Parts: sequence; structure tokens; C-alpha cells
Amino acid sequence: MSMNAYITGACDTRVGELPGSSCMGLHAEAAFGAIRDAGLEPGHIDGVLCAYSFTEPHLMLGSVFCEYTGLSPNFCAAIQAGGASACIMIMQAAALVASGQCNHVLVVAGDNRLTGLSRDGAVAALAEVGHPQFERPFGISVPASYALVAQRYMHEFGVSPEHLAAIAVEHRRHAGRHPKAHKREPISIDDVLNSREISSPLRLLDCCLVSDGGAALVVSRRPAGHDGRRRAVEILGAGQGHTHEHIVAAPSLVDFGCKASSQRAFSAAGLRPADIDVALIYDSFTITLLAELESIGFFARGEAGPAALEGQLGLDGALPCNTHGGLLSYGHSGAAGGMFHAVEAVHQLRGQADLRQVDGAKLAFVHGDGGILSAHCSLVLGAA
Repeated sequence: MSMNAYITGACDTRVGELPGSSCMGLHAEAAFGAIRDAGLEPGHIDGVLCAYSFTEPHLMLGSVFCEYTGLSPNFCAAIQAGGASACIMIMQAAALVASGQCNHVLVVAGDNRLTGLSRDGAVAALAEVGHPQFERPFGISVPASYALVAQRYMHEFGVSPEHLAAIAVEHRRHAGRHPKAHKREPISIDDVLNSREISSPLRLLDCCLVSDGGAALVVSRRPAGHDGRRRAVEILGAGQGHTHEHIVAAPSLVDFGCKASSQRAFSAAGLRPADIDVALIYDSFTITLLAELESIGFFARGEAGPAALEGQLGLDGALPCNTHGGLLSYGHSGAAGGMFHAVEAVHQLRGQADLRQVDGAKLAFVHGDGGILSAHCSLVLGAA
């Protein structure tokens, strides 16, 4: 099955500590790289979707970006859904081209969160995630909210700190094969377990990075005109799921919107989790990935942790997952963090992932979530 939409261009910038970088500069570098990769000129772009920025906040970031780059699209908007922004933008771009409103939609995100934002500034920005009446006054943090989920999983399904640590170790192993990754030095389970406690049971190496970087895709109505190097990737299915915004209002600490979003995406594609060759799933914390792997249906309850410990998320495992290193080791630059997952999926399906290539990868699953496991969007992609 198909949504009649294709990813024809993909690009990500360098990631990590990039002194002198700026939000708009990273947007532009990724955007023009994706346009070139699609074999297009800037004038061919008739739709633009941006996300948001902490370092250069603006109510109309899409318009700011178009002004900065000189683009004049027929359609322009900014979407703010936290870590789900990238997947939601891709889903929206697919709808725009499938409906005939646009021919080529540029989807772009980027931020210089590491060098452009102070530690206090980052903490203050993330503190806004909490409910103004029932969370913020009591000092809850984003890591503490995810730690709450982790504690519940440990109680309910026997998840151990070693299970979570195994996820971080595998991601670092993946990142070691990617020349652009922010963190490439190998780590061990003991390294994770002995790293500084952030919010029990989560430790420093259970948490995502803070990075500079940007990424972009071009979504087109048709794949025509692409050679073997630039072959298009088909968007086969997409879906969203939303259960709450603040963790205090979550109907469950073990069931989240990813269950509904993935079911909708798989249904649209006419596929099942067992059909997927490579998964790129949001990993803001180790518990984020573990919970989503089970809710989406890749593993039964209580099985994702032992599977990670056995190496099943590795390159030769049952489900190669986040082969670029994910947010835990490749890098996290705000909305661009989720876009890195989508770019990696394109590289895998094109056979361009070099040392981290999954043999024979034809189908990829990409998932993003925003807030405290609040907004969810899933994509099923196929090699065209």
C-alpha cells in the first residue's frame, strides 16, 4: 500500500558541539543539502514545514526560515509537538503532496542547543513542560517524569537497571560506526550503572545528549528522475496517538499513544511489526525506547529489556534499532533529534549507511514522541 508520497532528499549536518553555529544557519545547511540530494533547485520547493527553536524562538519560525533562505513557498507552517514534531511534519508533508497542494515539501529542523543555550536556559525552557498548577510548583523535571515511568515499569514488569543500561550501550556501539555522531567512545553496562544519578533509577548515561545540529527531508509527489544513488523512499503509512499532555494526567504509566499511532501506521501500510527490517524510535531516555518497543508490538511486555541485554537491538539482532546511535549517542538538537531518526531510515533504505548498514533493509519504522510520552507519530517507510 502507499500514501502516494515519497522522500526524495535527505541531509543532516554535523552534530555535537559546533561553535559559531546558529539555529537558522543549521536549518539552511540541512535544507539546501536535502534539496540538492533530491536533485532539485530551491525554486522547485513549493511547501515548507519547520518545527521550533529554543535558541531563536519565534511564533512563525517557518516564515522566519523562508525569509532567511529566500524561499517563497505556496504553503508554509511551523509545527510544535516536541520530539514528535519531525514525524508529524513528514506526515503533514505527505498529505500535502498526496492531495496535490504541493509537489515538493521541505521539512526541516535544527538548533544549536549545546553552544547557543546556557545550562540555566535549557533547564528553564524544559521546566515549562510541567503543568503550571499541579507539577511546576513542586519542582518536577523532565527526567523525573520519565523516572516515574521507569519506576512503574520496574515494579510492573521486572525491568532492571541492567536492562536500561544495555540500551545505552547498544546505542553507543551504533554511534561508533557513524562518523558524525556526537559521542562515539564505547561504554559498558558498568559505566552506565556507575554514572551520576539524575533521577532514580535514571542515570546520566540513561539520558539523551544536548547537541547542535540540523536535518531536513524533501517529500515529493512522485519519485521520477532519481538515479540509483538518490532513489526515493516511499511513505507507506503514518498515524498519530495522543492520550495526555502532562504526566499527572496520563491515563497510564505503561500504555501510551504510541500503541495507537503505530497501529494506524501499520494498518495504512498493510504491514505488521514483524515485517520491519530496521526501527528508528525516539529514545530521549532508555526507558522511553523500552516502553515504546513493547507498546508498539516489537516485543511482548517484559521482553524488551532482556532482548536488549542479549543484543537483539544490534546490527545483527532481531530488530536493529537506532542504527545511527539515537538521541542517546548520535545527538539531540531539539526537533532535529527526531529528524535524525528519519534521515537514518532513508540512508538505511537506500543502502547508504556504510558500516552500520542493515543487510537487505527494505522496510523501516520511524517513531517520534513529544512531551512526557504525550504526542506520538509513527511512520512506515519502504524502499521504492
